[in-house]
Amino acid sequence: MTRTPRPSRQSSQERQASLIQAATTLFAQKGFNGTTTKEIAKTAGISEALVFKHFPTKRALYAAILAEKVTISELLSAIEESAKKRDDRRVFTLIASYRIRPGVDPTLLRLLLFSALEGHELSDMFFSKHHKIFYDHLATYIQTRVEDGAFRRVDPLLAARAFIGMVVHHRLLHEIFGVPMDRSYDDTVSTYVDVFLHGLVEAPPTGRARKRRTRI
Repeated sequence: MTRTPRPSRQSSQERQASLIQAATTLFAQKGFNGTTTKEIAKTAGISEALVFKHFPTKRALYAAILAEKVTISELLSAIEESAKKRDDRRVFTLIASYRIRPGVDPTLLRLLLFSALEGHELSDMFFSKHHKIFYDHLATYIQTRVEDGAFRRVDPLLAARAFIGMVVHHRLLHEIFGVPMDRSYDDTVSTYVDVFLHGLVEAPPTGRARKRRTRI
């Protein structure tokens, strides 16, 4: 008589990974407040007690999702390297390409929107780990280029928010509202970077403007 082999038990790491996956899906569909640990356990195929064994609170589980989903250390290193070279186009392209890329998982954007709408403290955690860090890096770079005389005088933080806001709006349209892309990803990124940089670059004064400055 042939025995049917029993399915192997999940390791602790595998169970934790399946928990994070289940919670991510549910949080993105129903929000943090609308999701219960019982639902997470059922989706992951384990008991609710095991959920609490790995994550004592939903907040801890949410933090684990961010730690897994938001991996930007390599990206920030590349941005800093390009910033040292004063490679404006490369700096802005790296940020835009990270936000606009083929096959990106819209789950993270949905989590951000839910956390903000629900108004719990997790929205601050999400914002600081996923958005503020880009604002800060880009604002610092823009300020440096203003001081170099390469960019016109603008509020660096507002300029950084304007650029990232433009890219995030693109994601909202295509990932949340399902508006089809009308151009390739590379072409889209290039266009956004061109439009923005042309608005920042300090243009040389025209002949008439030079005369006015000379008279003054």
